[in-house]
Formats: sequence, C-alpha cells, structure tokens
Amino acid sequence: MSTEVGRKALAELVGTAFLVAAVVGSGIAAQRLSPRDPGLQLLENSLATGAVLVALILALQPVSASFNPVVTVVETILGDVPARTAALLVAAQLVGGMLGAVVANLMFGLDGVSIASHHRGGSGLLVGEVVATLGLVLVVFGTLRSTRPDAVAYAVGGYIAAAYWFTSSTSFANPAVTLARTLSDSFSGIAPGSVLPFVLMQLVGGALGALLVVLLHPPVEAR
Repeated sequence: MSTEVGRKALAELVGTAFLVAAVVGSGIAAQRLSPRDPGLQLLENSLATGAVLVALILALQPVSASFNPVVTVVETILGDVPARTAALLVAAQLVGGMLGAVVANLMFGLDGVSIASHHRGGSGLLVGEVVATLGLVLVVFGTLRSTRPDAVAYAVGGYIAAAYWFTSSTSFANPAVTLARTLSDSFSGIAPGSVLPFVLMQLVGGALGALLVVLLHPPVEAR
C-alpha cells in the first residue's frame, strides 16, 4: 500500500468517525434536551449533521472526503478511483463509522455499544432511501463536475440537512453510517434487522444517481 493510499484511507476513517459521532451524539443530545418534541430533536440532529459535513469535507477534501461507500463505489464506476483503492477506502469508512458510534455513546455516559432496537421498515422508508441516495450522488458529482467544485462541501451539507426532512427515512443514504448506527440504542439508531433492506436501497439509489450523472455530465469528448 502506497503512502498516498494510506493517507486517503486514514482520512476516510477519521472523517467517517467524526460524521457518525456527530449523527449519534447530536441525536443523544437532542433526546435529552428536547425529550417531548420529536420534531425539534430531528431539527437539532439535521443541523448538526449538515454542519459537520461541511466542516469535514472542507478539511479533508484535499486528501479524501467521501465518507460513504456508495460515493466511493460511484467514483470507481466513473473511473476516478481504482477498484483496489476503493475497497480499502470502504473498509476504512466502515471501521471509522463504528468507531464514531462507540465514541459518541461513551461521550454521553452510555455503554460503548448498545444494539439499537429502533426498527425502520416499510415500502415508504425504502423508497425514501433510494431518493435520498440518488440525490446525494447527483449533488456530489454534479457539483464536482460543475464550474464550482470547491462548493461541494456546502452542497452536500445543505442537501443532507434538507433530506433529513423531505425523505421518509430521514436520509441515511450511507451504508457505513447505517451499519454504525446499529451500535447505539438512541434517537438515531437502527435495528440490525433493518440494515440490509436500507443498504440495498442505497445501492439502487447510488446506481440511479451514477446513471444520471453520466447522462447530465458526459465526458468532454462525448459532448
């Protein structure tokens, strides 16, 4: 493994860890600060998640700032990241996500691991995950292929903060984050039995998003 690939993997691990720590930690804080108001809990959770995404992407984009296996796979499909490198980055994202969930639990005085009991299912939520992930892929790669690629942090942070509200699933849109959220039985948790359908729908959304990116932003020689 080259030094450059190692740096990318470390950036993905650290970035995904902080992202999940923000998602889970703000969810726990929201439960405690607004115990009788689920709408306010979601607002607090969404604002923290959107804000931390902006900060993390700005800080780590010069190295690697996908923090999402679907985004990394799409990068490979589009020819931006070699498959072997992508496999390492996805592994780093998965490990980082689980680490972030454990740290968030510990910060709030909970057991490091508490398996989530919040079952999330039904056709509406699964459609929501397709929409959320499709939109995320379109926003990420549409912005990167625009005349303002430096704006991707703000585009992604804004999209996710909004998608918490306009998708029925509250926009998980990330297999690493979805898996990590099984480790916290709190506001943002998801029961292990709900993970596979969510991840499958995220992959479907990612594939549809990649197709849209290719259709809307063809290579220069194909225009």
